[in-house]
Amino acid sequence: MTPSPTQGAARRLDLGVALNDAGWHPAAWREESARPTELLTGRYWADLARTADEAGLELLTIEDAFGLQTRHPFDAVDPAETRDVRGRLDAVLLANWLAPVTSRIGLIPTVSTTHTEPFHVSTAIATLDYASRGRAGVRPVASAKPHEAGHVGRRTFPEIDRSDFAGPEAQALISEWFGEAADAIEVARRLWDSWQDDAIIRDTATGRFIDRDRVHYIDFEGEHFSVKGPSIVPRPPQGQPVVALLAHQRIPYELAARQGDVVFITPHDEAQLASITAEVRDAETRVERVGEPLRVWADVVVLIEETTDAARAALARLDELAGEPLTSDALIVADSAAGVAERLLAWHAAGVDGIRLRPARLPLDLDRIVTGVLPLLEKAGVRTPRTDEAAATLRARLGLPVAPNRYETASYEKEIA
Repeated sequence: MTPSPTQGAARRLDLGVALNDAGWHPAAWREESARPTELLTGRYWADLARTADEAGLELLTIEDAFGLQTRHPFDAVDPAETRDVRGRLDAVLLANWLAPVTSRIGLIPTVSTTHTEPFHVSTAIATLDYASRGRAGVRPVASAKPHEAGHVGRRTFPEIDRSDFAGPEAQALISEWFGEAADAIEVARRLWDSWQDDAIIRDTATGRFIDRDRVHYIDFEGEHFSVKGPSIVPRPPQGQPVVALLAHQRIPYELAARQGDVVFITPHDEAQLASITAEVRDAETRVERVGEPLRVWADVVVLIEETTDAARAALARLDELAGEPLTSDALIVADSAAGVAERLLAWHAAGVDGIRLRPARLPLDLDRIVTGVLPLLEKAGVRTPRTDEAAATLRARLGLPVAPNRYETASYEKEIA
């Protein structure tokens, strides 16, 4: 495994939390500790975000999609299925709601690159970066669900044969969708740079609010988009908000290597962690990535009780309510706080830069992460309180360098008039 630049004797284990409805178990809303009547309220999400923020977690992500929630990828909603949570708030708007009620944690909403114009994505995330004072990120996703395409009406998608997901037809479609996602992220990144940091001069003597030589057309021409620019939002406080992608195979790994700052992976043991990380590093080589290597984060679903037996019993009870066992792309750990901490420490020792925790039940398992797991990680020396003001932005918290503006030193024939 190629070591990350953040590895070393005092290497910190960065942590994040993935917020999703009442939790990642479909029956979590039926827990006594759940708050199902508040899932569509700002107060509920603010409470979750403040808990994670005050605990010192590096980031939170918010799930979203262009269709209603389903248990399994690519499934359309069954109108007869009424057991699970249906309906959610828009992730980007919700992140902007959370910005002023949090102070340190990074805010990363999920955004579809398939059904949202990259100009809109760019301006929305730039606005979030201003609202949060430099704590914005984005998790772009490519949507392949035919029913989601039907909500937008611009095009149609074929059904994918999941039994032949690795076949040439499915892989060709995946390559097309992720190629579009790569273009969308590239457009957003260029738009974030289209204003230089000092473009706004506010010169009252001459009546010039901006320096026109410091605002640039991006003139992007690609297979999927043609975008002139510049952005309507000046350059975000971070310059480049953090781009984080969840990836499971070669094509998404290459997308993350081309365009991402962080990649979320889903190993189930240390051997898989090593092999997936090696695949990520190979993808970086194939696409000739320059600059900082990807920050590799592992995902894990957690359900925490006082003992391992109690956690397994709680999971079995939820599975019974759901009518089927919980399944996930990520490892599911139902254990005590000590058992969860042991797993995180093992992955930390194996070289991950961070771990994104998916609480099975909200707010219950988030509270137990904070009160049970974090003290054990602090005792192990991999989590210490941050006191430096230099880590005020999400990029800084993740150890990412200040993002240079690609247009500052270049010469352009076209400048905005």
